[in-house]
Amino acid sequence: MDNKLERILMRVQKPARYTGGEYNQILKDRQEVEVRVAFCFPDIYDIGMCNQGMNILYQSMNSVDGVWCERVYAPWGDMREEMEKNKIPLYALESGDALTEFDILAFSIGYEMAFTTVLDMIYQAGIPLHTKDRTELKPLVIAGGSACVNAEPMAEFLDLAIIGEGEEVNNELLYLYRKAKRENWSKIEFLQKASGIEGIYVPSLYEVQYGDDGAIRSILPQGGAPQRVRKRIIKDMDAVSYPTAPVVPNTEIVQDKANLELFRGCIRGCRFCQAGYIYRPVRKKSPEKLVELGRELLKNTGYSDCTLLSLSSSDYLELNTVLDGMLEFCEPRNIGISLPSLRADNFSLDIVHRIQKVRKSGLTFAVEGGSQRLRDAINKNVTEEELLNTCRLAFQGGWSSVKLYYMLGLPTETDEDVLGIAEMANKVLHCWREYSINKKRGVRITISTSCFIPKPFSPFQWEAQIPMEEYMRRVQLLSSAIKAKNVTYNWHDADIGFIEAVLSRGDRRLGPVLEEVWKNGGRLEAWEDYFNLERWQQAFEKSGLDPHYYANRCRSPEEILPWSVIDVGVRWEHLWNERQQAYKAEKSLDCRHRCLGCGASELLGKGGKCNA
Repeated sequence: MDNKLERILMRVQKPARYTGGEYNQILKDRQEVEVRVAFCFPDIYDIGMCNQGMNILYQSMNSVDGVWCERVYAPWGDMREEMEKNKIPLYALESGDALTEFDILAFSIGYEMAFTTVLDMIYQAGIPLHTKDRTELKPLVIAGGSACVNAEPMAEFLDLAIIGEGEEVNNELLYLYRKAKRENWSKIEFLQKASGIEGIYVPSLYEVQYGDDGAIRSILPQGGAPQRVRKRIIKDMDAVSYPTAPVVPNTEIVQDKANLELFRGCIRGCRFCQAGYIYRPVRKKSPEKLVELGRELLKNTGYSDCTLLSLSSSDYLELNTVLDGMLEFCEPRNIGISLPSLRADNFSLDIVHRIQKVRKSGLTFAVEGGSQRLRDAINKNVTEEELLNTCRLAFQGGWSSVKLYYMLGLPTETDEDVLGIAEMANKVLHCWREYSINKKRGVRITISTSCFIPKPFSPFQWEAQIPMEEYMRRVQLLSSAIKAKNVTYNWHDADIGFIEAVLSRGDRRLGPVLEEVWKNGGRLEAWEDYFNLERWQQAFEKSGLDPHYYANRCRSPEEILPWSVIDVGVRWEHLWNERQQAYKAEKSLDCRHRCLGCGASELLGKGGKCNA
């Protein structure tokens, strides 16, 4: 370790975030490496080490001959200040080398509020911020992750974006880069050839023209780039590599557990949910494979908890088989199993009792809408009867803690819907009083609300977000309606939700706004410690852009949206039809009951079928 670095680590919180040397980290001989990848997560170590996508792709990229992929996380404020003061550039944890030594900086961006941190990490690396100023093949700055389905606000900073799942396309890109490096290609030659790989979007190869009204008039591909960029998916989940020996952190992180992925995609069609559409079609791992992977994962890490991951874990049909196989291994070793995404409409007390044989925790359900009419409108197929029955079973089973999540500001929401949340809390409390087997412990009912954010590739992508003032009015309306002492109400700030909505639906004209926010100290903007709305407002004013144009304006179906060049496999006609059904409060069946012809199964190839 550099002596200068060793000295400053004594002056910062959690120095183990910055030392590397973790169990299962991958080390390679520099002399045998042709391409070095700095795999960057634009948040702190404690968050990034929990990210399963990072774990999967870290192993996948390191499986390529001649490639060494190392991890990089954003430093917390104290460490960043010390690094700048002592002229220590951002470095990778495995080797300790500065990022200027690397061929590729690859960012995983799952959240739009991380955009300014990406800029800050590029700056800390000592690399030019704009793609136009990085004229050579090295360094290449790329990104992937769910936020890249609309990478337009980052267009002038990223050389390319990876759309979809990265296990295969990342490696194809690395093979191409290795060839380009050996043959001394120019950067533009490489980018043009990279754009021919399915799932690669090169922003500089598209010319965007705007009309007098500010809306996009056309998006024109250049240099042989495709008219539309189709996302990549993994078709066979059993065949694809999965990390059974992930890096084990040196210090406590947010979710300090082993993660086992059940399936990708979701059979539900919640109309507000971007993830439910961009991760289609449903593809699952077999129960036999899951048990094999899960046991190997726990043997190689020593974790005392294992989380079974998916967008809706209780929708995995063979869940009992997986649990039986895992518990046979876990129970004797006192290893807990958790299912973080249970649904109230298929809640099984038997399943919950199984997973809580080792440790018992509270139950959490995402209800989203405060009335049945609104839940039908957003296609959240959970009824009041199902939710109360679930609570009854839980209270009869000895549980005394329930958390219910809602959104405020959903399309068609009224004050009556908002007050329905308080009514539901009272009914859950009454249910506990009637059915609890352990009333001496008391009950904790927690209601949490966040502001609805219209996201690309959801049926509500055309909707307007309600103004911040209206969101806070609804928060106060709900707060005043909750009277019971056993019910706690928490809500998310409207300010961050507003900026997230701007960035989610923004175009490439937002680049100067991001840069201005960053120049004025904007980084780690997802953290309340760092977020500053006034800084964003000043940046918009300086750039001559109105943030309300992006967040609070309805789009017409004819408008060209900034992300129109991206194809996630779901037809826009299907999304618009779902949006129309929302205004009639009409539900759609889930994928398991009937295929609605959204188009995603075509990504599986001829004869491909959604594995719901």
